[in-house]
Amino acid sequence: MTISSDEGIPDLRYAEYVLGVLDAQGRDQVEREMAESEAAAAAVERWRRRLLPLAQEIPPESPPAHLWQRIRGELQLVAPGAPEQGARPGVWESLRFWHRFSLVTGALLAAACVAIVALVLRRPAAPPIPYMASTITESGGRVGWTATMDIAKARMIVVPAAPQGVRAGRSPELWLIPHGGKPIAVGVISATSPITIRLAPALLAELGPTAVLAVSVEPRGGSPTGRPTGPVIGQGSIGAAPAGNHAADAATAMLISLPDSALG
Repeated sequence: MTISSDEGIPDLRYAEYVLGVLDAQGRDQVEREMAESEAAAAAVERWRRRLLPLAQEIPPESPPAHLWQRIRGELQLVAPGAPEQGARPGVWESLRFWHRFSLVTGALLAAACVAIVALVLRRPAAPPIPYMASTITESGGRVGWTATMDIAKARMIVVPAAPQGVRAGRSPELWLIPHGGKPIAVGVISATSPITIRLAPALLAELGPTAVLAVSVEPRGGSPTGRPTGPVIGQGSIGAAPAGNHAADAATAMLISLPDSALG
């Protein structure tokens, strides 16, 4: 069975109505729609044209008795004591039986096709990842900062854990480094207090497990060149924020509680 793509996605209830698999309430609803809407009646008629030919009754055609005897003889199915010519055939030799059997299996196959299409169309899409997180680790394995990204609100909160000291007149700056790409400036962060950064669409597009966050030491206010100029003192991979990660959970709770005015 082929569904024409120029008709869009059909309402599968109409196919189920034609196959007779709806309950009483479903049948009544479809019949009301057919009475009130020409589009519904036309949809039901299209499904009838597709499905009913599979179950049309074909008038039985009985072959002459001598033909059956000839076929049985050539297949060496005639055994001593076989029924005389003209005797009524058994169920396995009945054309009517096999004809009805083919109609039933055809209808079941059509119903199975409709059910498979329905399952595919109704299968829910995978939910988007609401938050991503990164632990930025310094030399020696010490955690310097944690970063939590709220994808829906396009913002990131960076919380200092125990970063190494940055001398006066210098600023730690956060960078996003795509896989195989050049560093992209995220913003100047703090070694002593959380900071919230709004994420531009270009940054959101690069977030994911193939990218990393890194922190470099730059002149006060950030790199003057748009690229890291000082030493890189920490980095961390990016992933979906896991349940039970207390640092990420704390950062997320703080991010949610911040008012939009805090973003500047």
